[in-house]
Amino acid sequence: MKQLAGRTALVTGAAGGIGRALSVRLAREGCRLVLLDVDQARLEETAHLTQSVDTRLRRCDLSDAAELQAAALFAQAQFAGVDLLVNNAGVGYFGKTEQMAPEHCDRLIDVNLRAPMQLTRALLAGLLARGDAHVLNVASFLGLVAPRRLAAYSATKFGLVGFGESLRAEYGRAGLGVTTLCPGFVDTGMFGVAPHGPDREEAQRPPGWMLTSPEKVAERALRAVQRNQRLVVMQPYAKALFWVKRLAPWAFDLANQSNRRRRAKSVSEPAFEAPVRRAA
Repeated sequence: MKQLAGRTALVTGAAGGIGRALSVRLAREGCRLVLLDVDQARLEETAHLTQSVDTRLRRCDLSDAAELQAAALFAQAQFAGVDLLVNNAGVGYFGKTEQMAPEHCDRLIDVNLRAPMQLTRALLAGLLARGDAHVLNVASFLGLVAPRRLAAYSATKFGLVGFGESLRAEYGRAGLGVTTLCPGFVDTGMFGVAPHGPDREEAQRPPGWMLTSPEKVAERALRAVQRNQRLVVMQPYAKALFWVKRLAPWAFDLANQSNRRRRAKSVSEPAFEAPVRRAA
């Protein structure tokens, strides 16, 4: 999709962070916008920034299947279809997997994976009818490399990467472009608000050199859409981890298992006891 002006874009999670930056950037390109988010007040703030183009808003909790379906119908009705679907909305969780509450796990799966899949399916016929349409899935480098204490989050992002890859293979010849964007850490404020386990250990904010801005992510995302790129990994450290994982996956497993072997050895070996002298 080289030409964005005059097209219609649907952006989820548009109330802040990457979603807001993408909405502003798309407005600058001349796209009509349909913006979804559960936070109505902040969604209206985004609309104020995109008032140069025709913008329609709808409050939508993506974890609610009925609201999601209604939002898809709403989007299709506004400008007689959607040309660019941006599956951006996401929620996080940091903590030990066994301490994760069921509601946190369900919401992660609903918002991060089920919603993009269901929304894409609901709009797919219309996208294909456009002849030149695009789906942009905003995932994460944590959908390529899985760290500790983010098992559920990484699982949803791995799933989104796989969904995009399969979708591209299935419909590329029909004129549908699909891009999966995997940035490293982005300065969106998620670290301070993401739920965490009952041990109260919060995700530490990464150092400044590891962070990029939502605006830079938005800029790179639109360039990828215009070039119909399959997978985009942003930031040097994210690219390095991605390639190490691909070329030497054993290195990650070795690092994760080394402490396990030391612990197993310490448990299996009995403590040293000094010999007891017996009287002759």
